[in-house]
Amino acid sequence: MNGYLDESNFMMVEEGFTIRDLLENLLVELCQASDQQAFFVADLGDVVKKHLNFLKTLPRVKPYFPVKCNGSEGVIRLLAELGTGFACTTKAEIARLQSIGVPADKIFYSSPCKQVAHIKYAASHGVQLMTFDNEVELSKVARSHPHARMLLGIAADSSPPAHPSMMFGTMLKSCRHLLETAKEQAVEVVGISFHLGRRGLEPQTFAQSVAAAQLAFEMGTELGYQMNLLDIGGGFPGTEDARAQFEEIAAMINSALDLYFPDGCGVEIIARPGRYYVTSAFTFAASITAREEVPMEQPGSDGRWDNGMVGQAHPCRSLWHCCTLIPCGPSISLPQRPCPDHPSHSSSLRGPPGHGEDCIAAGLELPELQVGDWLIFEDMGAYTIATSSLPGGCPQPQITYAMSRVAWKAMQLFQGKPLQTEDDRESVCAPLSCGWEMAETLCVTPVFAPASII
Repeated sequence: MNGYLDESNFMMVEEGFTIRDLLENLLVELCQASDQQAFFVADLGDVVKKHLNFLKTLPRVKPYFPVKCNGSEGVIRLLAELGTGFACTTKAEIARLQSIGVPADKIFYSSPCKQVAHIKYAASHGVQLMTFDNEVELSKVARSHPHARMLLGIAADSSPPAHPSMMFGTMLKSCRHLLETAKEQAVEVVGISFHLGRRGLEPQTFAQSVAAAQLAFEMGTELGYQMNLLDIGGGFPGTEDARAQFEEIAAMINSALDLYFPDGCGVEIIARPGRYYVTSAFTFAASITAREEVPMEQPGSDGRWDNGMVGQAHPCRSLWHCCTLIPCGPSISLPQRPCPDHPSHSSSLRGPPGHGEDCIAAGLELPELQVGDWLIFEDMGAYTIATSSLPGGCPQPQITYAMSRVAWKAMQLFQGKPLQTEDDRESVCAPLSCGWEMAETLCVTPVFAPASII
């Protein structure tokens, strides 16, 4: 292994043991004696499987994981072990990566709007790859980081400027002027970057952006730049029920790249998949700490039940995919959806006490909840891990990392390490993720040699 991740960083689980089993065990402990009111469980085998599938489906694209999507220790160490690059938006994220030994050439300072102090920090710590899309940003880099390798951020001309995913990026008609300005200021431009987000998953929009990137490449080459890097951004779906869609997206990407940047043209392709890697790997559990019943006959009432949760429940507000109720008592039931025969109430789930405006979800038909019950939220790995203190002084939710032994062996094979026995080699063709009970078999073959990736 590369030394970023070892067995002390996670719980090793055997085949057949699922995330649901782990949740049950943890909740039994918490119900007996603990003041912990929320926690995450992360299936690192799920991330391993996503990585191998990404490399298989997009063989020409090198992944750079955006740290802001999920900067948790286990995820960062695992992806570093797998050899991915990282996209950072702040000095703190760069420092975090380098503190565990990630080399500077695996770090892409991808923020289109950077503080001068952060640019200087990147320069002093060897991080060279950055982006710009205007003269002000270019001047900041020219003054503070003479050895920077810059990507010009572009937007497709026909995209609506007001679209949230198109807030950054210059129009194609402005590219030559910016490239000439960079030349005057002796800034090295090595390629083009764009990020369309989920809108970019539309075939026409993505192909249009790749075509625009090719035109910008030609402008740069005419001005004497060595243009050799294309960043196609992110926006890939991250849930299991969207995997068929991911295959279609990959086919669209491969087709556009083969048309405008054919294999052998000397251009390296990178992407910034965030949600894709971590969404389905994390499950969040939060307990009910308060309950308020609003009588139906109260003037202006809609008859709802307000169920408050502690501050750690903040992640739930960003993604409502699946909620399961677990009653906490002397005997704990397996996680399951409430029985349709039980009466339900129009309910609202709200954030930490004292922050009633933080409505997680409203108008939900739920059984009558009691203080101490636990709610389980699936697909909670993207943009849910807080990077600063939570409101009201609530502690950060603990994260319990797990990985199947099969996934651990698959990582060894992926890195070129021979497995010890024939049984080990055969077991790698079993499901890698302890959380995906019905996961497709994914055999790891020598095609995934590290040297062919990054």
